[in-house]
Amino acid sequence: MSLADSHAVPGPAPARGRPRSEAVERAIIEGVMKLLEDGVPLADLSIERIARTAGVGKATIYRRWSGKEELFVDVVRTAEPPDPELPGNSMRDDLVALLEQLRRRGVMTRTSVLLHNVFAQMKSSPKVWAAYHANVVEPRRRLQVEILRRGQANGELRQDVDVELMNDMFVGPMLLRSVMRADADLPEGLSEEIVDTLLEGLRPAR
Repeated sequence: MSLADSHAVPGPAPARGRPRSEAVERAIIEGVMKLLEDGVPLADLSIERIARTAGVGKATIYRRWSGKEELFVDVVRTAEPPDPELPGNSMRDDLVALLEQLRRRGVMTRTSVLLHNVFAQMKSSPKVWAAYHANVVEPRRRLQVEILRRGQANGELRQDVDVELMNDMFVGPMLLRSVMRADADLPEGLSEEIVDTLLEGLRPAR
């Protein structure tokens, strides 16, 4: 809320377009998932086809998403594990929570044919991949870097190591195992092991 808003006279907010309906949005996203499960490639999914499958009009979709790319990003986010609730107790616990989401996504990608196929197709579609990167990957990375900066400010991390480099050091092992090595184990406890191992070398000297 802005300062101007805080001093505004209370009253009913003006209507601004139609209210978003969770049921309608869920029907649209499930319609896209059904088409993907039926083997329809991302490149062949038109807004008209999606609307017909979901039982809505094209205008209903365009009121919620500017185009296919934004819609597909929400479809993938629905299929992925949700972003974690960060404990906020310490930098270490927040890092573990973030890595655990990556571990669970890796497990799901291996076991979910839909998620595996969608990721493969997204990478061959520059517009969809760019939208996913801008709306999902970059916000997550900014959050990770902010947590590391907070750790430096609190004395939990050394000051002489670049936070961008440290972020790659924490996230890299999990991405390597979950994305580049399809046969690598992703056991429970891996997130804690990665974070605690790295912190041994990245904590300030006492």
